[in-house]
Amino acid sequence: MSLRFLPLIAFFALPATAQKLIVYPATEALPRNTTFTVKARNPGGPWKAIPVYQVTVADGRIGAFKPETSAMAYLDFTGQVEIAIEVPARKFTTARIRPLSYDIHPTLDHHTIHFTLDHPSNLSIELDGDIFHNLQLFAGSPETPSTPDTNTIYYGPGLHHVGTVHLTSNKRVYLAGGAVVEGQFLIEHAENVHLSGRGILFQSHHNALLINFSKNVTIEGLIVLPSTYTVLIGSSQNIQIRNLKSFSAGGNNDGIDIFCSRDVLIDNVYMRNSDDCIAIYGHRWNYYGNTRNITVRHSTLWADVAHPILVGTHGDPAQPDTLETLRFEDIDILDQQEHQVDYQGCMCLDAGDSNLIRDVHFDDIRVEDFRQGQLVNLRIMYNKKYNTAPGKGIEDILFNNIRYTGTHASLSIISGYDEAHPIRNITFRNLRINGILISDSMPGKPAWYKTSDMAGFFVGEHVEDLKFEK
Repeated sequence: MSLRFLPLIAFFALPATAQKLIVYPATEALPRNTTFTVKARNPGGPWKAIPVYQVTVADGRIGAFKPETSAMAYLDFTGQVEIAIEVPARKFTTARIRPLSYDIHPTLDHHTIHFTLDHPSNLSIELDGDIFHNLQLFAGSPETPSTPDTNTIYYGPGLHHVGTVHLTSNKRVYLAGGAVVEGQFLIEHAENVHLSGRGILFQSHHNALLINFSKNVTIEGLIVLPSTYTVLIGSSQNIQIRNLKSFSAGGNNDGIDIFCSRDVLIDNVYMRNSDDCIAIYGHRWNYYGNTRNITVRHSTLWADVAHPILVGTHGDPAQPDTLETLRFEDIDILDQQEHQVDYQGCMCLDAGDSNLIRDVHFDDIRVEDFRQGQLVNLRIMYNKKYNTAPGKGIEDILFNNIRYTGTHASLSIISGYDEAHPIRNITFRNLRINGILISDSMPGKPAWYKTSDMAGFFVGEHVEDLKFEK
């Protein structure tokens, strides 16, 4: 373990200039991937080698968690950066770069893939459609300088075994590029805590980042390889998670889970998880109270199993919770693979345990052709494995500018529980499925069809005021 308190040395990145490329030191603490060789340069500048590491993801096609070896590399830049990815030992004919909404079309020169970036991007480069043995490339912006002090814990390049680090109020933690920290950061009954850097947090036994009964916490820039949850937030407020990247490959390896908290911002994250990527709940364990004012934006979600976005499920029937004012904005959903029908839905609102879910907006969500699941799932549910009562209701939900392109979506479900537990006031505005605008006035819809039939949605009983608008 190498742990230092640095009161004077400024170890944060220098201010960005018009044209800059930052490559971080290679570490031997993680296995290297040998399939891909990555180089980068500013136009006209020298090529620099980018370390490529091995990460583990989950193939859930067989109903279990089969680990697969994927690859990951990262750099920072300003201006433009040219990328060259060599694949010397593997034959391939196509190279796809996702999210597809970025519209990046590489050129292929024998075994080399070339493309140019002019803004930060978190990418998946896939050979002949192979989504498991792919390369995830994180090309970010240089960090903003900060002045360290005696409350700053610094982890430099190399491997650090830290166990569980309890962070108290006003503490700062910095993981330098090239650092690999094996352990857990626990923030409990604390405030004004900041974790940042370009290092990697590797966790083998506990939740990687646990925020309990705390406020004013920021997590920024880290790459996390968890064995359970990546970030668990419970009974906390004023939490910001920015530019976080995560890979997980086992059961219950959620991305970011939020319980009974408020004023949470999740911005520009890349979550590839083997359970829910983003899950927002009410009461569970020792967390109590409502959940409100949660925003997830400018992000990429990839659920190898379970949901990209899940809201509801857990609550407190004795003192019912309300989950409200939730915003999901400018998100690319790359995949979902879930055999269990009860746990499908790229955008899933499942009210259980007397929860009321209300005032939820999904804006500018682009869903690619996931392998197995549903586009949306809105249900008042009573799953006796997790619930002791059905949810109270779901109301005032807006899906605005939702686009799905693909052929694998199962029948989406919108269904209440009974007259006392309804779903009401649900609006789909500018819903496009394979380029077709689904609306109540769409041309070619037979008069005896429900609009939901045209979308491939099943609408059950106890659903009121469902609209499909242009």
